[in-house]
Amino acid sequence: MAKRKPRESFGRLRKTSAGRWHASYMGPDGARHNAPATFHLVTDARLWLSNQHRDIARGEWTAPGEAKRTTVAARVKLDAYARHWVETRTNRDGEPLRDRTRVEYIRLIDTALAPLGDLALNAITTETVRTWYSALVKSGRKTLAARAYSLLKSIMTTALHDGRIKSNPCIIRGAQNASTGKTVDPPTPADLDKIVKAMPDRLKAAVLLAAWVGARYGELTELRRSDVTTLDDPAGSIMLVSIARAVTHVTGEGYKVGMPKSAAGVRVVPIPPHVAPAVEKHLREHVGPSPDALLFPATGTNSHLPQSSLVKHYYPARKAAGRPDMPWHALRHFGATRAALAGATLKELQARLGHSTVSAAMRYQHTAGRDFDLARRMAKLDT
Repeated sequence: MAKRKPRESFGRLRKTSAGRWHASYMGPDGARHNAPATFHLVTDARLWLSNQHRDIARGEWTAPGEAKRTTVAARVKLDAYARHWVETRTNRDGEPLRDRTRVEYIRLIDTALAPLGDLALNAITTETVRTWYSALVKSGRKTLAARAYSLLKSIMTTALHDGRIKSNPCIIRGAQNASTGKTVDPPTPADLDKIVKAMPDRLKAAVLLAAWVGARYGELTELRRSDVTTLDDPAGSIMLVSIARAVTHVTGEGYKVGMPKSAAGVRVVPIPPHVAPAVEKHLREHVGPSPDALLFPATGTNSHLPQSSLVKHYYPARKAAGRPDMPWHALRHFGATRAALAGATLKELQARLGHSTVSAAMRYQHTAGRDFDLARRMAKLDT
């Protein structure tokens, strides 16, 4: 009578023709997993099955392929993984990170994330993150802590999707939105008027366009003569500024021209009529005749205006207006608040400031008439 195969409470055993024992079992993933080698003794095969059964019961089981990836992850340190993450990261439009964004991420990796850089990915625990984040906040660098935490969370989310860690250790509620408690109010019309008067003639229009058009600094300093046009409208001609590019300065790499902050940043904005004469005067007196001539170049050149050159004049001007607290970006907020006061809808505000996710061309096609009217209503607020 033939001998029966030994029946196991967990797994399956099979004796090979060479007299060795082969062990296998059905894992929690629904797949059958074989022992990495055969066993000389049946007791050794049963011990291997018992260990697998124990890991499943404790919730510590990983499939053989996952276990290998976990071993590799133990050798991958955050610093190396983070730098690779930056180089391969794309934005929401599927494009490589903007140069300034990439440089900022590397700066954070070199500074705020440096205390964690030498740790293996799977050695970074929730307690590790909490201790690191708390130290940054206690040092008084709340904004830096928020930015660094947000970056770390994104990196670890990718590591989780890559199977390099089992869970994301970044679970501090609200950490990436930490606030310094400081608020900066936009200028009043009187403040703006004082700032413009205190600026050099060649930069007065820069302040006006930043405030009334809502152009970001990088968008403003890449504007060229061909970007400003005049369009006839039944209610009277109106000046338009096309914002389709932005310039950034990358340390060690110089100036780089690319798209605005996002695809939504590409837009055509009507200039309020009361601002148009100042822009026309600027074009006549300070801009070269070439369509490619920059509106606000560095002195005596057609090269981009360094931010340091602008603030050299802007800081004294804001002080003269009694607003030494106000960053350049507050001018953009001025345009948003004035448009809102003029009755702009949320969609119109998003279109004017470049925050909408809708195509700029389609947005302009459907709202051009109302946007012309909005620019005129904004002008009336200044009278």
